[in-house]
Amino acid sequence: MSNVSIAVVVGSLRKDSFNWQLAEALTKMAPPGWQLKRVRIDDLPLYDQDDDAQQSEPVQRLKAEISAASGVIFVTPEYNRSIPGVLKNAIDHASRPYGKNAWAGKPAGVLGVSVGAIGTAMAQQHLRNVLAYLNMPTLGQPEMFLQAKEGLFDPDGQIGQASRAFVQGWMDAYVAWVKRHA
Repeated sequence: MSNVSIAVVVGSLRKDSFNWQLAEALTKMAPPGWQLKRVRIDDLPLYDQDDDAQQSEPVQRLKAEISAASGVIFVTPEYNRSIPGVLKNAIDHASRPYGKNAWAGKPAGVLGVSVGAIGTAMAQQHLRNVLAYLNMPTLGQPEMFLQAKEGLFDPDGQIGQASRAFVQGWMDAYVAWVKRHA
């Protein structure tokens, strides 16, 4: 496969987010011909089913970007042992109205980074439940629970030496997952 576009949805709005750093570092780990494109979710209105018949421009843009992608990588922080509201809001928008689910069939990858020792394990588990309902085949192994600590990122913003092989292994598994579900 060449000229593959993967949508990257980051569940954080924080300017100096570790998850934004991880998403950026991943873009440089993709194989030749694969482009990871970050999808904007910060301008979406709060989901309201009353708006399904006339979705706003940001919602239409999100749905078009997801529809055009060959797969989706979710990079999520963990808020109160679950996914951030902004991420759930984006997921809800792109799955609606009923019967027009932009996520359906898109091979998904889930990962995240947090300052806690278990990374984003609970958020990822909750997200996997949602993705199963949305009919997204989701990479199960390897799981990627990263702790934000000294050396995770090098001075250039890339994955540090100690974690590089591990993260590259995840990326390679995700690439194979997308090919399997193409």
